[in-house]
Amino acid sequence: MERRSQHPCDESSKNQIGSLISVHIDQKQRKLPIASASVEAAALFLLRAKRAACEEIAFHFVSKKKIAALHKKYFNDPAPTDCISFPIDAKFCLGEIFICPETALEYAEDHRLDPYEEATRYLIHGILHLLGYDDLEELGRRRMKREENRCLKLLKAKKLLLKKKKLAPID
Repeated sequence: MERRSQHPCDESSKNQIGSLISVHIDQKQRKLPIASASVEAAALFLLRAKRAACEEIAFHFVSKKKIAALHKKYFNDPAPTDCISFPIDAKFCLGEIFICPETALEYAEDHRLDPYEEATRYLIHGILHLLGYDDLEELGRRRMKREENRCLKLLKAKKLLLKKKKLAPID
């Protein structure tokens, strides 16, 4: 797992109480290469915007097979899904978010969307779950979708959508 953490002098990485927020990124898929720096930038911006006072958050970008296995194990549903969030501790490690970029790629192709924007939506959705938003009932679902759209618009305006990972040239 790659551990990305901002320099201690960089105010942009500090949380509400002034300590650093570590963003852990684990890339276990190849269908949609995502630049870790863009994950970190989007996550830190959202956590600051939502005034989250945590010290860590972890993102796992996984295959459809892996997300389906997690979905079955923890939610008794064997179907692949877009993202799954596991809260840990609101003060220290906010939680872990498992995102399936392949699901974003397929959805984007079917709806003529940018797959990186769709994957960004999953990142936002996961963070909102960790911050207490819920989409089990209609009222919560509408509230969460509104906030998701607001956050996506904000990230777009700041040019902080997830970006393609630059692959090393093959000799």
